[in-house]
Amino acid sequence: MIVRNIAQWFLNPWRRISLLIISFLFGFLMGTVTSTTTGQRAELDIVVAGFLVFLTEVSSRIVYRRPPKQQRVLWVESLNYFKVGFIYNLFVEAFKLGS
Repeated sequence: MIVRNIAQWFLNPWRRISLLIISFLFGFLMGTVTSTTTGQRAELDIVVAGFLVFLTEVSSRIVYRRPPKQQRVLWVESLNYFKVGFIYNLFVEAFKLGS
C-alpha cells in the first residue's frame, strides 16, 4: 500500500526529475567521500578500486539488460543516475589531481 502510494506520488514528472537529480548529486557526494577516505588511508586502494568497478558493472547490468523501449522502473533509473554522478565525480577528482 505504501509502496503503491509512493510510486503514484513519483508519477508527477517534476517529482521524478527531482528524485533523479538528487540521485545524481548523492552519487557525486559519494564519489567525493570515497576518493577522500580511500586516498587518506592509502592501504586498500586497489581493493576498493576493484570493488567499485564491480559495483558499477553490476549496476550497469541491472540498468541496461532491459529492452530500450520498455519503461524504466524508478529505482533502476535512480541507480543509473547515482552511478553516473559517482563516476563523473571520480573523473573530476582525477582531473584535480592531474592539474
